Amino acid sequence: MEYRQLGCSGIRVSQLCLGTMNFGGPTDEQTAKQIVNEALDGGINFIDTADVYEHGAAEEIVGRALMENARRDEVVLATKAVGRMGSGPNDYGANRYHLSRAVEANLRRLQTDRIDLFYLHVVDTTTPMEEIFDQLDVLVRQGKILYVGTSKWPVPLIMEALMMHEKYGCPRVVVEQPPYHLCDRTIEMELVWTCMRYRIALVTWGPLAYGILSGIYRKGRPIGEGHRYSDADPDTDSRFTHAALDLVEKLIPIAESKGIDLPALAHAWLQQRPGITCPIVGPRTIEHLRAALKTVDITFTQEELDRIDEAIPPGAWVSDFYYEKAYGRLIRRINDPEDPTAY
Repeated sequence: MEYRQLGCSGIRVSQLCLGTMNFGGPTDEQTAKQIVNEALDGGINFIDTADVYEHGAAEEIVGRALMENARRDEVVLATKAVGRMGSGPNDYGANRYHLSRAVEANLRRLQTDRIDLFYLHVVDTTTPMEEIFDQLDVLVRQGKILYVGTSKWPVPLIMEALMMHEKYGCPRVVVEQPPYHLCDRTIEMELVWTCMRYRIALVTWGPLAYGILSGIYRKGRPIGEGHRYSDADPDTDSRFTHAALDLVEKLIPIAESKGIDLPALAHAWLQQRPGITCPIVGPRTIEHLRAALKTVDITFTQEELDRIDEAIPPGAWVSDFYYEKAYGRLIRRINDPEDPTAY
């Protein structure tokens, strides 16, 4: 396992980050704890969770796992807030009122005295940037959070956040967490260069495009019940598209010629991309984790990389993950300020 510097911070994290979105949902607590333990044994020292994952249950499971194995201080522990956690008018957002309460709840569920990396989970278009970063400064000074990151923030707002640091001495954004995988390379057009230029780590999510790159979905073949896209229509779905299915058929021969499967190719490719600190893997089962851990030693020849680029060129996308998540919120806010999803 390789350890990489987290942006302009001084800490180092493993080349894979353990994501916990499935904990407390598809993944029961006993399996989740086994995943945490095997991930740490396998060299992962970076765990990612969030308050909205199963409405706090994922954080609670991570907290209990780290208490039981007494390995909390081996881990760079990341969590998030901003997303809706209740039905009240102030149960979401990056305002001072919500963030102060959200962080206390994060700490309580995780059974820890600090959050090593705290992400603003989505863009809050209603709260002034000054209020957001002033409250983050308070939380850092209180010792409740150590480092600050953003997730799914458009480049202009990341630059505004950097300006807040330069002008007012607010905590500096050291990490951005966008979606990135072989079905959507959009971040290569602007975000990757920006983060490399300003020493912001990129910790990316969705390495298998929510299963599109798992090998389960094949063009012209029936889809079994119980999968995310079992009922999706490629004619209308923005992610499960005909082009995505075509891409799968192009990538599988590349993987097979290397003696690996499609998920292994997708995971290994991400770990070697310029500017990417580490991808987040979100296993549902212990087998998924073990398969991901095996990819840390896979390398590619230039010929293999060229074949991948021919299948999905740099900056291209066949599934809409990044644009909708990063810019869709802003577009909704412009066109319908009262849209509840555009906060």
